[in-house]
Amino acid sequence: MVEQLKEQLLFVGLGMLIYATIVFLISIVKKRNDIADVAWGMAYCFIILLLLLNGAVWHPVGVMIYSLVIFWGIRLSLYIFLRNRNKSEDFRYKKWREEWGHTFYWRSYLQVYLLQAIFALVISAPIILVGSTLTSEIHWLSVVGVAVWVLGFYFQTVGDQQLRVFKSTNQDKEKVITSGLWKYSRHPNYFGEVTMWWGIFIVVLPLNFGFWTIISPVVITYLIRYVSGVPMLEKRYENNRQYQEYKERVPALFPKFW
Repeated sequence: MVEQLKEQLLFVGLGMLIYATIVFLISIVKKRNDIADVAWGMAYCFIILLLLLNGAVWHPVGVMIYSLVIFWGIRLSLYIFLRNRNKSEDFRYKKWREEWGHTFYWRSYLQVYLLQAIFALVISAPIILVGSTLTSEIHWLSVVGVAVWVLGFYFQTVGDQQLRVFKSTNQDKEKVITSGLWKYSRHPNYFGEVTMWWGIFIVVLPLNFGFWTIISPVVITYLIRYVSGVPMLEKRYENNRQYQEYKERVPALFPKFW
């Protein structure tokens, strides 16, 4: 199994290098770096494709993981694509375009696309482990993991939908959504994504080396809470008084229902 794991990791790593390069080239043609957000969910679908092309065996836990991840990845990428079309480049990427100046292209490749591919590779640890396991039966923890995943998927999809409706019916860009799931968490969709990866980890926990895939939910939780998710979005509202009051009442990520 260890040799199979090494082989799959190398194959997927090389594949993700190609994937990052292709998405980067598309961003040059499109003249917008927020295509990286669309590519995020699809990257995991591509990783599953690479695993299957390299001889991953179909077994119950594998089918379960592949189905959950593909369903999530396609939904997320499609949602972001539809949200961004006919709009200008996302403000975060636009700011980098201005700040990076003549170093924009190589920094985009390294700091956006290549770095994203590396993070996707790390976060996909449970998927790669499943793709390197010859056989596995469904364990009761796998059922618990799917239940956790479903909870996360609910928070992400419903949170995204509530935000979409709020933005489409509200012309005041300074107004903050504080209803629905957003009453309990400032970023319920991000909470949903984090929860889904904890669910995936629980599904593979009974497998050999399953515990070591905890790096996946830990990394995505840290990135969303402290690096590229919550901090970058909330910087936009640092001078918005309504948002600062909202921030005092509602937690950033993990919901508070009381």
